[in-house]
Amino acid sequence: MQNSRKTEPVLNQKDTITLAVIMLLIIVLGVLAIWAIFGAKSPGIVLEPVAETAFLAETEAQTETEEPTEPTSDPMEVFYPDPAPDMMTIAEDQLVAKHAVLVDVDNNQLLAVKGEPDDEIYPASMTKLMTLIVAIENCEDTNATFTITADLLQPLWAQSASMAGFADGETVTFTDLLYGAALPSGADATGALAILTAGSDEAFVQMMNDKAAELGLKHTHFVNTSGLHDENHYSTPEDIALIMEYCLKNELCKEVISTYTYTTSKTEQNPNGIKLTSTMFNKMYGNEVPGITIGGGKTGYTDEAGQCLASYAETPDGHLYVAVTSKGAGKFTTVFDAFKLYGIVTGTYDMDHADPAAEYRE
Repeated sequence: MQNSRKTEPVLNQKDTITLAVIMLLIIVLGVLAIWAIFGAKSPGIVLEPVAETAFLAETEAQTETEEPTEPTSDPMEVFYPDPAPDMMTIAEDQLVAKHAVLVDVDNNQLLAVKGEPDDEIYPASMTKLMTLIVAIENCEDTNATFTITADLLQPLWAQSASMAGFADGETVTFTDLLYGAALPSGADATGALAILTAGSDEAFVQMMNDKAAELGLKHTHFVNTSGLHDENHYSTPEDIALIMEYCLKNELCKEVISTYTYTTSKTEQNPNGIKLTSTMFNKMYGNEVPGITIGGGKTGYTDEAGQCLASYAETPDGHLYVAVTSKGAGKFTTVFDAFKLYGIVTGTYDMDHADPAAEYRE
């Protein structure tokens, strides 16, 4: 009888090669897996751009160390003053002027008032403070000159406007025009500044009103550059104080209104120049009130506006004050009213101080 038995399958050469290839692939894939897990964390592998990593690290460090900065205010800004806790209401018989304000500029406080600070007034030649500001801020060439014409002068003569004294055909420098506007209150100078700066009086006046809006003035409107009377040309004591405060922030403007005398350049029409004198400093020295010095200002007068004065004063430690009066009477009353206002600060010049203004009280 024949025995039967199973026989084990035997791999041929082809199957052996296939198996070897599969094993090799398994080994390779295993190595790649191990490299992906451990090798990516090794110092030699960079997975992100170095520059970006450094920038992010630096930014994070700055965020952790830098203190937040407060937004800085514009140093040229002006703000309506708040009434001081002990603000003084000035009695009718204590000043000749019908309207007055005294402002502590550094503390932005209204220290004293006669009438209301927002009473409508005619500013007369205090207007020229804004004329100076607009001319200085907008003249493209401070070395520019302007030739005075009869067409400019004749309407001003007809209105009896105050004049610096420039002649028909005279070529005048920009700087001379500034002093001509401020010291003798020359309408010839303001008219020339308007044309030199803006091309026409109308265009310049628009710039003045635009500046008033920029400063946030609530009740000021200009019709001309000189302050000649017009019902639509008005302001308030408080607004004029803010214009003066802004004027003081401009170095050239402050210098001009703080000058006692100035001589213009020599020309063919004026071989020795024109000696200009401040209409304020020809009535005072500025040191009449002990403890404070009146440094500069701008007068004004029309029949409708009365005698006006905007001025500034400083104490020896540099504390700054501004005073504005309007609707005064008499040639010297404005300066004595100013002395009394600044005397409120120092206590060295009282409201009952005897002065020539007394004759104008009712």
